[in-house]
Amino acid sequence: MTTRDETRRGTADLRPESAGANAARESSRDAARDTSRPGSDEPSMSLPERLYAARERKGVDLYRAERDTKIRARYLAALERGDYRELPGAVYTKGFLRNYALYLGLEPEEILNQWRRERGDAGAPQPVIAVPQPLNQPRRGLTFSPGIVVAALVTIVVIAVGAYLTVQVLRFNKPPTLAVTSPNTATLTVDQDTDSYVLRGTTIPNGTVTIEVSGTPTRTTADSAGDWSLPVDLRRGKNSYKVWATDPDTGKVSEETAQIVITVPFADIEVPTLTVDQPVDGSTVENGAIPVQGTTTNATSVSVTASYDGPPDGAPAAAPGATPPPAPAPVTVPVAEDGTYNTPLQLTTGKWSIVVTATGAANKTAALTRHVAVAYKGVNLVVEIKGGPAWIKVWVDGRLDPNWAGVTARKGKVITFTANNSVEVRSGSSGATFFTLNGQSLGALGKRGIPETWLFQPPAAPKKTTHS
Repeated sequence: MTTRDETRRGTADLRPESAGANAARESSRDAARDTSRPGSDEPSMSLPERLYAARERKGVDLYRAERDTKIRARYLAALERGDYRELPGAVYTKGFLRNYALYLGLEPEEILNQWRRERGDAGAPQPVIAVPQPLNQPRRGLTFSPGIVVAALVTIVVIAVGAYLTVQVLRFNKPPTLAVTSPNTATLTVDQDTDSYVLRGTTIPNGTVTIEVSGTPTRTTADSAGDWSLPVDLRRGKNSYKVWATDPDTGKVSEETAQIVITVPFADIEVPTLTVDQPVDGSTVENGAIPVQGTTTNATSVSVTASYDGPPDGAPAAAPGATPPPAPAPVTVPVAEDGTYNTPLQLTTGKWSIVVTATGAANKTAALTRHVAVAYKGVNLVVEIKGGPAWIKVWVDGRLDPNWAGVTARKGKVITFTANNSVEVRSGSSGATFFTLNGQSLGALGKRGIPETWLFQPPAAPKKTTHS
């Protein structure tokens, strides 16, 4: 029988066992679960069933097993299905089976032997190469028989396959390399206005690079040359990053994790400066429209507040339990480009403390206080139109004001009238006309859309008249 006949015969003998291996791989998961119960005869199970049952007993899923063994979940699933064609090769399959068996608490050699049996490797005849015997009669020159040529070719193929498998095994066992080239130092300080940075480096071709910041991972893939880059956001202070590489084919992780710290300095924040030109501390005014003005630096806004300190000098003291006049609402004043600010402040009769506060970046503040006394002389009436336009006619000390002798004032209009004795106002919509007399808010004295005339002659209370 020739070598070719023996080879054909060995191949034919392997076919039934391969079909049996396929049948074992197609066994149901339900049978695997039943045989995995205590008291079942585990050796009677097929290899895929044993692996699946062992993982079920361990109480982990394929993704947890992938993280623990560093073997891809799709390869583990192929082992549990008996679908060895999904695996990269016999050498890888052996390594996967050995590591997975150790992880599941099974005997690795027993698992490998069962795998060989189910694949039909055990006892299968190997092809035998018959090398022809040399002739007894010597020949001239260097000649090669067909058997020597075949043996040489087989030897070359065996050496090439062995070298390839050796390279693959070494690659499987060797973790990927990782280098960070930008920044080229473990710590880096950037400009205080920097809000992002591009990390760069090298690893194996098409390797997966993971960058973790504050427990959140971000991944990128290296190109065919192994170069990778990934932009990251920066915040003020220290920004810490962990970088590692993963071989997507073997699941191996780089032995070392790079630690990168990028620091963004905090900007120096200056405290605002503040001056108050008006009012002058300790001054006395004869009406409540007090101008508050001055300059500031390093500030975005200025706020003005006032608190009542008591009646003015020479005035009778307030009765016990009397309610002090209400303080005006705080006023926020924008700062002009040249650093100036200006706003009027309406106050009633009495002594007041005015606090001016400048606010800058990071809520840095500067404040100044001014003390003033308000002693009204005559009549100071502020008229404000709210909610809609109103027709206005005004008499000052009994004489018709030529500027307001029957004029429609638009919504939001504010007009101030001063007199020695009296101010009389007729409004076409009394409910839309609001009054402030000598710093005291009176609000609207009538109803919207109703024309009325009111006489203001302090210290008497406002009085409705028929003057038209």
